[in-house]
Amino acid sequence: MDPGVPVPPKLYGGHERLVYMFAEQYIKMGHTVTVMAGPDSQCSGKTICFGKNGLSKSKFQSFWEVLIAWKYLFFNHSKYDLIHNFGRLIYLLPILNRPINKIMTYGRLVTKKNILNITNKPNKALIFTGCSDYLVSTGNVAGNWETVYNAIEFDKYTLVRLISENAPLIFLSRLDKIKGCHNAIELSRKTGRKLIIAGNKSHIKEEQEYFERQIKPFIDGKQIQYVGALNDEEKNTYLGKSLALLMLIEWDEPFGMVMAEAMACGTPVIGFNRGSVPEVVEEGVTGFVVDNICEAIKALDKLPSINRSLCRETAKQRFNVDIIAADYLKIFKEQ
Repeated sequence: MDPGVPVPPKLYGGHERLVYMFAEQYIKMGHTVTVMAGPDSQCSGKTICFGKNGLSKSKFQSFWEVLIAWKYLFFNHSKYDLIHNFGRLIYLLPILNRPINKIMTYGRLVTKKNILNITNKPNKALIFTGCSDYLVSTGNVAGNWETVYNAIEFDKYTLVRLISENAPLIFLSRLDKIKGCHNAIELSRKTGRKLIIAGNKSHIKEEQEYFERQIKPFIDGKQIQYVGALNDEEKNTYLGKSLALLMLIEWDEPFGMVMAEAMACGTPVIGFNRGSVPEVVEEGVTGFVVDNICEAIKALDKLPSINRSLCRETAKQRFNVDIIAADYLKIFKEQ
């Protein structure tokens, strides 16, 4: 795992959360696990901390972190049956042509040039995975690819079976323009529905300006409320008391773990038909896939038809950590 955010993360950190969940699940299944990640990381197995945390770092620091990963993998890879990489593809270079089983997992858009470069080199026992069919399609130009969805721990989320028709809607994501918070605000203002906005502000200047111009002026603490970044317990509370999660994105989301988190509370998703949304949302069961704001508004009237217990159970059978961990091990065993 790339250094930058500890494993597990305290707040934001999708892949870091996945790495921790899978490590703990594999240990429960009787496997020996070593996690290599940034400072302050931990798991029930062995943890090797390296590099420096923080989202901004120099080219020299990034290169130094690669060298550390290379050294460890070169001298220790034979101790393991499987190397599962959630970090940079370049980490695998020293063991690329070694017989050790390797899974390279992507949770963001794939650089096709990198895939072609790495598969043109001598390699053995290397499988690429993406967290949705959509994401796999962005990189499936060479090599062996499989779709394995992201996971959450459903036991950490509480099903809320009954909820008031006047319950708020919720937007929960990083407050970048592509995540579509402004679309959620537009829907709220057009319908008079209450909206909870949750998520961390970006450190990027353009995104900070976006927050100041298109989000902050509409936060009144009554109809539209901003509650900041949420930890796992707070997410459970806010998602559970919401009528629906709004996923009105303006980019092709590779997966969107928040959709599964909402479903774990029984809260359906209304999402734009982009990226993985039509794969994650089962129409009329766990939410509704729409093409624009007008259709999203119409979908609000359909929310009473959603059985929140069935919403959770359907999603659990697809995205719970035990299901997805088994999917990864199945890939490994089939090699």
